Formats: sequence, structure tokens, C-alpha cells
Amino acid sequence: MSGSGSITTAGGGGGGGGPSLMDSLFQRTLDDLIKGIRIHTPGSAQSTFISKSLDEIRREIKSTDLQTKSIAIQKLTYLHSLHGFDMSWAAFHAVELTSSPSFIHKKSGYLAASLSFRPTTEVLLLLTNQLRKDLSSANQHEVSLALECLSVICNQDFARDLTPDIFTLLGSSKSFIRKKSIACLLMFFGQYPDAVRVCFKRLVENLEAADNGQTLSATVGVFCELASKEPRSYLPLAPEFYRILVDSRNNWVLIKVLKIFGKLAKLEPRLAKKVVEPICDHMKRSEAKSLVFECVRTIVSSFYEYEFAVKLAVAKIREFLLHSDLNLKYLGLQGLLLVAPNHLWAVIENKDVVIKSLSDVDRNIKLEALRLVMSMVCDDNVVEICRVLVGYALKSDPEFCNEILTSMLSTCSKNTYEIVVDFDWYVSLLGEMARIPNCRNGEEIEYQLIDIGMRVKDVRPELVRVGRDLLIDPALLGNPFIHRILSAAAWVSGEYVRFSKNPFEIMEALLQPRTNLLPPSIRAVYIHSAFKVLSFCLHSFLLPNRTANSLSKFVDMEPDFTYSDSEREFSETSGLRPHQEFNPRDESETNADNATNSSSSLKKDAFTRESVVNLLTLVLTSSSPLAGSHDVEIQERGRNLLGLAHLAQQEISCHDDKSKEKMVDRDDLKTSIIIRLIDDALSEDFGPVSSSAQERVSIPDGLLLEENLSKLDVICADVQLPKTKSFSLIRPGFLPTDGDSVSSRQNEESETSAAESTSLLSEHRKRHGLFYLPSDDNKKKASRGFPPANDPNKKGKDVEDLVKLTDESLVLKKKSNAARPRPVVVKLDEGERVPVAVKKTQSNDDLISGAVRDVLLGNESNQSGKQPSSGRRKGKAPSKVDLGSESKNNNMEESFEVGNSSKRRSKHRTHGKDKKHPSPPVNDENGETNKQKSGSRHGRHKARQRAEDGGLNVDVQKPVIPDFLL
Repeated sequence: MSGSGSITTAGGGGGGGGPSLMDSLFQRTLDDLIKGIRIHTPGSAQSTFISKSLDEIRREIKSTDLQTKSIAIQKLTYLHSLHGFDMSWAAFHAVELTSSPSFIHKKSGYLAASLSFRPTTEVLLLLTNQLRKDLSSANQHEVSLALECLSVICNQDFARDLTPDIFTLLGSSKSFIRKKSIACLLMFFGQYPDAVRVCFKRLVENLEAADNGQTLSATVGVFCELASKEPRSYLPLAPEFYRILVDSRNNWVLIKVLKIFGKLAKLEPRLAKKVVEPICDHMKRSEAKSLVFECVRTIVSSFYEYEFAVKLAVAKIREFLLHSDLNLKYLGLQGLLLVAPNHLWAVIENKDVVIKSLSDVDRNIKLEALRLVMSMVCDDNVVEICRVLVGYALKSDPEFCNEILTSMLSTCSKNTYEIVVDFDWYVSLLGEMARIPNCRNGEEIEYQLIDIGMRVKDVRPELVRVGRDLLIDPALLGNPFIHRILSAAAWVSGEYVRFSKNPFEIMEALLQPRTNLLPPSIRAVYIHSAFKVLSFCLHSFLLPNRTANSLSKFVDMEPDFTYSDSEREFSETSGLRPHQEFNPRDESETNADNATNSSSSLKKDAFTRESVVNLLTLVLTSSSPLAGSHDVEIQERGRNLLGLAHLAQQEISCHDDKSKEKMVDRDDLKTSIIIRLIDDALSEDFGPVSSSAQERVSIPDGLLLEENLSKLDVICADVQLPKTKSFSLIRPGFLPTDGDSVSSRQNEESETSAAESTSLLSEHRKRHGLFYLPSDDNKKKASRGFPPANDPNKKGKDVEDLVKLTDESLVLKKKSNAARPRPVVVKLDEGERVPVAVKKTQSNDDLISGAVRDVLLGNESNQSGKQPSSGRRKGKAPSKVDLGSESKNNNMEESFEVGNSSKRRSKHRTHGKDKKHPSPPVNDENGETNKQKSGSRHGRHKARQRAEDGGLNVDVQKPVIPDFLL
């Protein structure tokens, strides 16, 4: 359209096509848009203004005037970046601006493309020719725009088509262009690994450019990123990195080189002897804290075998720890954490600073100090450290409190509770954690309570005791964050009820009225556990002889089995011999004061007809409302419980005093058989499941999981999965506190519900005193030979107690012969594991590493390493890959193996070359290759090549590193 068309449109009111001439003259600029957004308050007014601005942009962007289009693109890019509006519909207009001769317009187009283009953008390939044109421009700023955009939106097609242009720019005389093209290479190598064969030698040439610090910095940065993925391929470049380490005075370049040597030293130990001294010199000389810390990290992680270097690093860490700057103090704690695995003495020397850091005002410092304290934990001091940390948790803010609990849980459960010797103590600790007010680790505590019960058989009596203490406390039912712990307590109390001293007490706790505060999934576990307890009680009452004779099924565990203190105490109290099942008929007479208390310890003949009838009355009274529940799980399990209670009533009605000597009729026999079958089914122990169980299942042929599910995220993008609150034995991850199973609505109402439940608790106890348990025994429940974890008498002494831990307690000690043996822990993941064969596709990192080895070892052939056209590079450019100074013992060479052999390369390449390489020499009869002369500064390499049907197989080569370095 011409200007007359625009005038006509203006006269027509601007309907239909592009903007009118008046609109173009009075177009809002980007500054006007920003001011207008700031004037309008956030909300409907601001949204209305932005909507009107978007309508204006849609009209203005259709203009043939590039200035108008450019301003519209600028405004749209701003709204896309800061407010998230979609601008994919304007992709073609952005491409239009990139072809403008005006630099301002071109800049707007490239900026919009780099911020909005995606791999799926349809007009992406339209940029190829424009990028090639701008990359060869004489204006270095236009070249810079193209490189910056290419480094963001580069895909495989761009990398394949534009590699010759990047190769040319790598040799540019302008350092401004050369450094940006070097930085762009990293994206090219990732998208198109064959670009390594074309550009890698030029990249190494820039590594030698000591005259320009910016170019060297960009080159070292690229090598640092490449070496972090596959460092073995870059071992031949160790002399060049060493030269930079010694000669360079650029701190950021030195930091990158230190990162590279940290990777290379693990592959070639001989490097350490040469490199460790320059690193120590930098630590002593440099005043830059960033460089000093990188030297410390490199020493303690890769060169920790050199004692003098480690001592110097620890001294620098000490300076960081005592510095007033919180950032440096944080770095000191991080450095100490790196030293801890190999030199624990360094942590012990600075333990006073570490302990005091637990009370620091900065949260990050507290977390690092906590990690250091947990790194000192061993089986000798785990009890003392956990006791002090629980004290810290009680007086810390909720967030740090849960960090402490999470660290304790993860450390103690590591390697299947490797450092836990006294499982009675640890189970008690889990119970104490549940009572901490700010505890949000319900899922993990739930998992560990159940997992320990299944793995450690002789801890089950103590586990039942801890579960009973949690169940009988009605106040805990109002805390939604520990509902998962109460679920585990109910499960272990029902599953291992045979170890309980008073099953009637557990039944009352499971059926108390306040259980209606629990979520349906947790309440269903309560009901099912009550079913198990009722089955055990009925079985003990109706079939006492069979209960006593079935002992070996439950308790005979291992040939060398020994009872724990709690279980031995349980056996002595109940009057049972070892390896004898609990039978209340055999218990001795208890005190008369507890005769009327249903919650007290079981007395002689506790399972009398009267006690069982009272138990059934409690079950029928409490479970009858459950049959009409709207939740399917509660209704089904409640009906099961009621059904078993009704069966028991029929059985007991035929066993009154007058009919004891009569024959048992058929109905009685049938009911007894049913109860016996139920008890037998519930008596089977659950065992742990191996973590490698799923891996042992072979994948069926033809099932491609990754391909079939690759687009699942796109398909289910709008689907929000509900947070599960079901009872599960699957181990939860250590997630943030907002990942708990309690819904957000319950989190918001937790404080309100807790306050209301506390105020109504006393009134409810008066009205329903029959169903509540007396609290007189609460003072006696914790006496099991170890102190409670949160003893209020020791608050305020946590710092002193933890500092007073002797050096001997932080070092592994020999166990005394009289020490109590660690109980048997069932482990299923030990021994040989049969790996499932999985077909692995070759990744781009492998292709890049193979191409780098081929280039460094001189193994390119005319099928695999094609150079750019002669229009861009005349003749064969000299390569300058320097693997060592020729003036320093270049004749002394040491060789070592380099990784896996390079993969077979495809012989087809998209870009051609005018001049083919001469064919490589053929192996002679002795199997030795001929020496090749090269224009590069590689030195001499041994290469063996073999051509098969036009393809190329490269054998494992031995790169040469001069002996002066090693």
C-alpha cells in the first residue's frame, strides 16, 4: 500500500487494514506504554489499559512503515517479557525487521526473535539467509546482533548451515567478534556435534591468544563447560591449561582453569604433582576471595592427598569462618563441608564456630552449620547430637525446626539405619519428634516407623509402646500435620498387637470419639487396626492353647536371636518364657487399685467372659455409626469390624457358665473356625520390599515407554493431579514443608481447629469420660533406660552440651566386647543385582567427545571432517593445537589410555569442501603406523585408521602429554 492508501484509510476511520497516517504520527512509544502501565493501579484498570495497548499494537504492526512496525514490536516484546503475553503471532513481523537496513530496526527484530522464538516456530528457517548475511557483514555490530540471537535460538539446522560462517569468524581480527563467536560455539557443538571437526582447531588456536584477555576468557569458558560433561577428551590440552594457570592474572580465567583441573586430576593423578604448587601460590598471593575459595575447593576436592596443601586450605577456611562478612562466613562453612569427608579433623578443630553458627541470624549459615554437624555424626555420638539438635528444634522457627528434623531423619536412616545401634532409642526419638509443635515431617516419620517394624523384629515391643503413647493422647488428634504419624502408630499397634501389654487399652484409643477429627484415609487405618486387635483378643479368649502353641511362628526369627531390653522386660512382666506368645490368661495378679481401670495393665484372667463382652460392647457402640459413612473405605472396614463383633457375640453366648460342660454345636464350631482363619490371615508378617524390585522386571519387547510418554506433559498440561492423602508404605522424598499430604484448606484452618479442640477438650472429657484414658501413667511411660529427647530441664544448655562433645566422640572408636549387640536389620538390596539390559541411545555429549578425540589425535578423514568452502577459507589453514612447549623435553613423552573408542561417524556431511585431505597412510606388516607431518603444533601422534565400505572406525588412541608436566 502507498501513502494514498493510508490517507484513504484515515478518512475511513481506520477500519480494516493497517493504521492511519494520524495513528502513525501520534503513535505511542515504549516509554508511553510503560508510563501508562505505572499510572494505572494493578487490577482491572491496568488490565483494561494493557488490552487496549495490545489492540493498538495489532494495528500498528501491520504497517508498511518500518519505524511504526519497530515501535510496535518493541512494545509487544516488553509486554511479553514482563507480563507474559503471547507474541508468537508476530513472529513473521520480527523476521521482517531483521532484514531492515536500519540498525535500530534490525536490533528490535533480533531482540524479539531471541526472546520469543521456540524450536516449533514456523518462520524460524526464514532467518537462515538473513543470519548468514549479517554474519558476513562489515559492520561488527550487525555481526554481534546475529551472534547473540543465534546463541539463543540455534537449532540443528542453523548449526549445520552456519558452521562455515562461524569458522570464519573464529579467525577474525576483531576481538569483539571473535569472543562472541567463541561463546556461540558451545551452542553449535550441542546442536550439531560434527561442527567440532570443523571449528575445534580454531578454538584451540584462540586458547593460545595470550594477547587478548577477553578472547582467552571466552575460550576457557567454553572448554570449562565442555570438560564438565566429558573431561577425558581434553586431557591432551593439559599443558595449555597449565600455561594459563601459571601466566594468567585474570581471576575469572584462573577460576575456570581451576575447575578444569579439578576434573582432569581425577582422571590423571600425575597432574596433581605439577599443578598443586601453582594453586597454593595463588592461595597465598591473591587477595580476591573468589579465587582463593576456588583454590580451596579444588584442593579439598581433587588434591586432598597433599597434606601441606590441605592445611593451607583449612587455614584459609578458618579466615573465612572468622570474617565479619556473612557471605564469607557462608563460604567458609561450605569449604569445611567439602573437607569433612576426607579430613574430619578440620571440622573438629573448628567445631566451636560451627556450633555457634546454628544460632546465626542468617538462615543459609544455619543450614550449612547443620549439614556440618550432621557430617560429624557416627554410631558413637548419634544419641548425644540428636538430643541437642532436638533441643534446638524446640526453640527454632518452624522452617529451621523442620530442617533439623529432616537432617536427623535422613542421617539416621542412611544405608538402612547404619549408624543406629539402639533401635529402642531411635523409635522413642521418632515418637518425641512427633510431639514437637512445629513438626512437618509426618510422612517420613510414618515411613520409618513402619519400615523399622518390618526390618528389625526385636524392636517391635518398643514400637508398640511408642504407638500406644501416641494413640492414647487425644490432643494429638487435633494437629493435622501428624495425622500420618498417628496412622503409622495405629498400623503398628494393630499389626504387632501380640507385643502389647494391654490390647484393651489400644482398642479404646483406636475407637475414641475424637477420631472423627482424622481424615477418612487415616480413620480407615484406625478401623482396620481395631479389627486386628479384636481378632487377636477373640482368638486369645476362644483358643488359648492354640495361641500359646503358635509362638514359634511369630517369635522364632533367627538362630542367634536375642531379645531387646524392652522385649525382655515385656516377657518378665507378662510372666512368659522366651519364645512364648502373649496370653493374658497366664498373667499374674496385679494391684487391686487398678482393678477397676480398663486402661491399666492386664491382670490375671483378663480375657474373661465379662472383659470380652465389655470389649464387644465398646466395639459395637463405637462402630455402629461407621456403617453409614459416606466414605467407602470407612464404611467397608466398619462393617467388617461390626460383622466380626456380631460373630463373636454368637460364640460367647453359647459359652455361659451353665453350658461349659456341654458339647459345642455346629454353629459354635463354624464361628470358631472363622475367627481362627481371620487370625491366621492377619498373623502373617509384612516384610520390606527391595528397592531394586522394579528394575528386575524386564521390559517387554516392543514397549517404548519414552516414546509413548514423551508428549505426556503437553497432553496433561491443564490437568492438576490431586494431592494424595492415602496411607502408603512408599518412602516419601525429603520434600519442602509445603509438600505435606495435608490439603491447603486444612493448613489454613489448622490453628483455628487446634484452638477450638483445646477449648472443647475438657468439656468433652466430662461428657464422655468413659471413653477417655487416665493420664496418671504419662509420667511413667518414658522410663525405658534412655532420657527423653526433649527434656525441658536441659533447655538453654544445648550449645554448651554440643560443644562439650569430646574429640573422642567425633572419632570412630573400637566397640567394647561388653557392648550390647546391634539387632538384626533385614536388608534386601545387598548382593548381586542382575541389571536389566536397556538400549541406550548415543547422546550428543558422546558425539562431541568422540569428535574432539578425533581432532586432537589427527584422525579426521576426507569422509568425516569436511572443511568450509574455499570462498571462506583458501587452502588449508594451519592448525595450532599446542600440546606442550617444544623447548621443554618435547622428546620425552608419556602416554595413557583415553576413554572409550570413538564411535563410527557418518560419512555424509551437509557442507562441502574444495580440497580433500590426502588419504592416511596404511598400516605396515608390523602393525605400526607411519609418522605423519602436520602443520599444527600437535607434536607426533600414533594413529591407526581402517576404512570399511567407505566408513571409518577409529581405535582407542593414546594422547601424548609431555613428561615435564607429569
